[in-house]
Amino acid sequence: MFASNLFEGQRVLITGGGTGIGASIGRRLVSLGARLIVCGRREAVLAEFAASVEGDVTTYVCDIRDPEAVDGMLTSIWETGPLDALVNNAAASFIARTEQLSARAADAILGVTMHGAMYCTLGVGRRWIEAGRGGTVLSILSTSIRTGRAFTVPSAMAKSAVQAMTRSLAVEWGPHGIRLVGIAPGPFPTAGAGAGLDPTGSRATARLNPLGRVGDHDELASLAAYLLSRHAGYINGEVIAIDGGQHLRTSGAEDLLQWTEAQWQAAATRRGRRA
Repeated sequence: MFASNLFEGQRVLITGGGTGIGASIGRRLVSLGARLIVCGRREAVLAEFAASVEGDVTTYVCDIRDPEAVDGMLTSIWETGPLDALVNNAAASFIARTEQLSARAADAILGVTMHGAMYCTLGVGRRWIEAGRGGTVLSILSTSIRTGRAFTVPSAMAKSAVQAMTRSLAVEWGPHGIRLVGIAPGPFPTAGAGAGLDPTGSRATARLNPLGRVGDHDELASLAAYLLSRHAGYINGEVIAIDGGQHLRTSGAEDLLQWTEAQWQAAATRRGRRA
């Protein structure tokens, strides 16, 4: 589908790129010649990912909720050359009855998903503009930006904020040759998302999908590669949904309206064991 040298010589940073969707995108970009940089909070996870990829992969341990840590990471990256693209992938979410969320729980989601994406985007964009060079920022959102989503309200708020950033900066930074685009995935199973969004393993998402299935990571990685490539050079400020049309049928949370107190307690207990 793509030339094997599509991203040859290009440096791409993926936040939260050691697992899940970020790892899938990273593997695809490396296979197309990219020089990949991934960051995350867990050194062991990053090391395991880097060892599993055949290609140029550099890792940084960085908590993107900390703007000083982000600036330090970007300064270190730029010492060996500028980035060509940023993928805002790191995020946090879990299902909960919103009225029972603590401020700390809400901030844990907003800090990574919204603040982290903003810190990384501003840090990269500032450096590109100062150097007079262009670049691309791809943010991984969710279809909650279109439908809202009960029981994951902080995540829906954060993803919507990043969409607003994408659209706003597409206009402001477009004259500098900087594109901002987004992907709104539907159900693409990952261990991390499954633990937070389906802690009891009882939610049947495939049957709600018009195509009768969940997404394949290869499909999402291909879309990401296209949007980051020169072939998408005239796409700016857009967020593309990839969910089999599920958001046209359901927001993805209606089943939770029927949950019993016992089910919510079981979910909270399982989440607590993983914390």
